[in-house]
Amino acid sequence: MKKILMLLAISAILFAACSNDDDPEPIPPISDELNGDITSEITLDASVTYRLTGTLSIKDGGVLNIPAGTTIKATKGFSSYVIVEQGGTIMAKGNSSAPIKFTSAEASPSAGDWGGIIINGYAPISGPTEGTTGNTEVNENIPYGGTVADDNSGVLEYVILENTGARSTEDVEHNGLTLNGVGNGTTINHIYVLDGADDGIEFFGGTVNVSNLLVVNPDDDMFDVTQGWSGTLSNAYGIWENGYASTEDDPRGIEADGNLDGNGPDHVGQSNFTIENVTIKNASDYIMEDGIKIRRGATATITNALIIGGSAKDIIDLTDSKSDANTNTAISLTIDGTTFTGNEIKSNESYPDVAIVAGNTGATVSAFDWTGFSF
Repeated sequence: MKKILMLLAISAILFAACSNDDDPEPIPPISDELNGDITSEITLDASVTYRLTGTLSIKDGGVLNIPAGTTIKATKGFSSYVIVEQGGTIMAKGNSSAPIKFTSAEASPSAGDWGGIIINGYAPISGPTEGTTGNTEVNENIPYGGTVADDNSGVLEYVILENTGARSTEDVEHNGLTLNGVGNGTTINHIYVLDGADDGIEFFGGTVNVSNLLVVNPDDDMFDVTQGWSGTLSNAYGIWENGYASTEDDPRGIEADGNLDGNGPDHVGQSNFTIENVTIKNASDYIMEDGIKIRRGATATITNALIIGGSAKDIIDLTDSKSDANTNTAISLTIDGTTFTGNEIKSNESYPDVAIVAGNTGATVSAFDWTGFSF
């Protein structure tokens, strides 16, 4: 913490010394250790392997620039994570030949070693009224949500997240990438989440769009939606590899709620999102709870979806004890060798646009060549 605070003190001096209106050059950190608060602009050095030794918070007005090829290794623990608060900005711009990598610092890394990345924005979430705000699961003192649909929290491109998902309790845990009220001015594409506890990605409301997402061996859901997300996820591939096992009760390919935990069936701004060109593959003996679960007032439009191999209890489940999926939900899904012990489509109402079809091709795997993952 002292090292980050020293950096920020130096930054303040240089800002005061500027004699013109030009923005000052970003100041590189003076240490390879990352933790504490970022309140000005700093830029990392791709030639340095950084150590994330606690919570790194990008505050309102703060900017963290991470150049292509940077590696950040997190010490083990629930408090090791990166959080972009409302008004903060992360500019993590990797490329296909030099991705940015966040991983565990453990000699023998495993799922749940550290927290992952959380981004909090000012975009709408579901709630009793328009402009509702929520509180970050891992730190209830940090808000998200609002009314700024095009809010911009920065860029994540060609980013690898390994061994994420540390938990405090069963109900307080990290995902690989958590997007809380993130606006569609934010750019997120080419993301690889490997061997994480809890979900690969979770959208808590917001309007952000994400493309070219690969999730491998998440302990819980591959793709999770809640609290009023209204963006688009395109070209997404989730896989459980041979030998996969889960510590969770009900891992799924896609899980989507209209409102938080189903406790706001009358809330405004329920989830109404699109997922296009998606593959869910189960190459293990583990029985998936559901291939696709849409519930609690959510409206999903899922096109060119493909589920491959393995077994699931239900292929598509549109029911829930709190409330079912919105009947405007539309799903086009092809099944390739996946067996089910329950229902092909489980519903209590009529869903005229939900169908099992032939010919869907799912995600384009060549978009993930940069990861080195073997399909």
